[in-house]
Amino acid sequence: MNEPEILKFFPEPVFKYKLEDFKSLNKELSEYIYKLQAEDKDGIEKSNKGGWHSSNFELTVKSSVQNRFAIIVQKYILKVFHNNGWKTENKNIRIKAMWAIINKNGDFNILHTHPNCYLSAAYYVKAPEKCGKFQIENPNIAKRNFYPEIKRKNELNLNVAGIEIEEGDLLIFPGYLPHKVSTNESNEDRIVISFNVDIKE
Repeated sequence: MNEPEILKFFPEPVFKYKLEDFKSLNKELSEYIYKLQAEDKDGIEKSNKGGWHSSNFELTVKSSVQNRFAIIVQKYILKVFHNNGWKTENKNIRIKAMWAIINKNGDFNILHTHPNCYLSAAYYVKAPEKCGKFQIENPNIAKRNFYPEIKRKNELNLNVAGIEIEEGDLLIFPGYLPHKVSTNESNEDRIVISFNVDIKE
């Protein structure tokens, strides 16, 4: 029997970029995030188990490091819109919210989604070895819960995928995509900036 042509539809893309000149930027971002932590030691709790979660960044402060970072990632957001075939002309594509998470040894983030936004992102300000993978799960619940026993894993039966990350990596993905971050097994902080993207009508 001839091998079939496999037609693959409905992909769930995660766009991975490496920011240019990220080392000096990350130094400034780290200082800003640790300053926020010092001012609000408790932070807030969302998907983080252990660790520290900031409130939303104030992005309107001109020339601030968080404002400059938002401007830098905007071009990557537009690339993702272009690759997805989405219209950008006469659209106010904006970062809806941005925040930081500091995870120490033993901390992690549980499975969650980011509702009411087109895209979400995770940027790695600090990512030491063994700090944990960024993990995504298949959003097709029927496929996750009803399938035969798997003999060998491949892209057709994969329901969970782990992405190795490094400092300076930017991941952009659909907001509905279930994701989590595994346990930080290093003895250093893992620092991540996350943000959501929508279109303001």
